[in-house]
Amino acid sequence: MSETSNQPHVDLTVAGSAVRLLGTAHVSRASATAVHEEIASGAYDAVAIELCGNRYRGMVDPDALGRMDLFEVIRGGKAPMVTAMLAMGAFQQRIAEQFGIEPGAEMRAAIDGARSHDLELHLIDRDIGTTLRRIYANVPWYKRLYLFSGLFASVLVNEDIPEEDIEALKEGDLLESTFAQFADSAGPIYLPLIDERDRYMALKLRALAVASPGRILAVVGAGHLKGIARYLGEDAATDPAARLAELETSPTRRRWYRVIPWLIVALVFAGFALGFARSPELGLRLVTEWVVINGGLAALGCLIAGAHPLTTVTGFLAAPLTSLNPTIGAGMVTALVEAWLRKPTVADFARLRSDTTSLRGWRHNRVARTFLVFFLSTLGSAIGTYVAGFRIFDHLVG
Repeated sequence: MSETSNQPHVDLTVAGSAVRLLGTAHVSRASATAVHEEIASGAYDAVAIELCGNRYRGMVDPDALGRMDLFEVIRGGKAPMVTAMLAMGAFQQRIAEQFGIEPGAEMRAAIDGARSHDLELHLIDRDIGTTLRRIYANVPWYKRLYLFSGLFASVLVNEDIPEEDIEALKEGDLLESTFAQFADSAGPIYLPLIDERDRYMALKLRALAVASPGRILAVVGAGHLKGIARYLGEDAATDPAARLAELETSPTRRRWYRVIPWLIVALVFAGFALGFARSPELGLRLVTEWVVINGGLAALGCLIAGAHPLTTVTGFLAAPLTSLNPTIGAGMVTALVEAWLRKPTVADFARLRSDTTSLRGWRHNRVARTFLVFFLSTLGSAIGTYVAGFRIFDHLVG
C-alpha cells in the first residue's frame, strides 16, 4: 500500500481544474514519502505548497540567515518578528532532530519533485510576518505578554515527543502546533492563524486554477483540508485579487489604542508631580522605586539571557527612561548594545538553527542571545512599568 493512500486528502474540481489537497505533517516521514509518490505519478501539471516567500527562501537558501544585518533588524523594529520565527523554527527543528528527519521534509519533497518533473511550483500561504502581526493585533493588549511568553517557554521545554503525537500534527501545521495551547476555535488567535489562512490558500488555488487550468497538487497541513475545501466551494463568485489584498493587509492600530501608552506616561508623570507636591521625600521615593523596579527587572532579563555586564547595566539605566517614551523600548537599546559588544561571527549564524533548540544554545549563540536579550529585557521592563505604576498609586492613595 502506498503512503499516499494513508494520507488525508480531498479531490475537488475548481474552475475546470482538478485539484487534490494532500494533507501532511511538517515533520513526518510518511508525509514526505506521500508527496514524492504523488508527484512521481505524473498526474499533475502544477504543485502548490503551504509556504510563503520568506519561508520558501529560508528553505532553499539556508545560508540567508548568515547574511542578516543584525543591527538593521533591530533598528528596523523587526526583532520581535525574527525572535518569534526563530522560536517557531526551533520547535520544528527539535522535533525533527528527535526523529531524524529534515524539518519541512514534505515541502522539500514537493519543491524538489516539481523541479525534477518540470512542474510549475506555486506558493499559496500568506506571509508569516503578516500572519503574526494579525495574530498580535487580534489578541487583547493585556494578553499579549502571556501569549508570547508562553510561546517562548513552550519552545524551550526539552521533552521528547512520542512519534504517534508527531503524526497527530497532521491536524495542523508549524504555526498551529506552536500556538496550540492558545488557538482554540473560540479564541482570538483562531481567525488570523487558521481561518484566514484557509481562505487565503483557497483564493490562491482558485486564482491558479483560473489562470492555468490543469491538474494541481496542493500540499498543505491536513488541518487546513476542511477549511480550504469549504472556501473553495463558497468563494466561487469572489474576486480573488481583492479578497487576497484584504487578507494581506497588516493591521493598523486604532487611534484610541495609540493613545494608551502616552496616557500611561502622563499618569506616571502626574504621580511624580503629585508626590513632589506633597513632599520632596515622597516624590524622590516614587522616582527611586520607578528606577529600581523598572530598571531592575529589565536588568534581570538581561542576566537571564546571559548578556554582557555592560548590556545589563545599560538595561538598568535605559528601562526607566524608555518606559516613559513609547517610541522606543528597552529591548531595542539592550539588543543594540549586546550586538555591538559581542559582534556575531559567521559560526554563530551557521549554528543558529541548531542552537535555538535549547535555552543553553540561545544564551551561547551571539545572534540568538541578542534576540533573547531583546525579548527578556522588554518583558522585564513591561512588567516593571505596571508593578512600579501600581506602587506609585499605592503610595499616593495610602
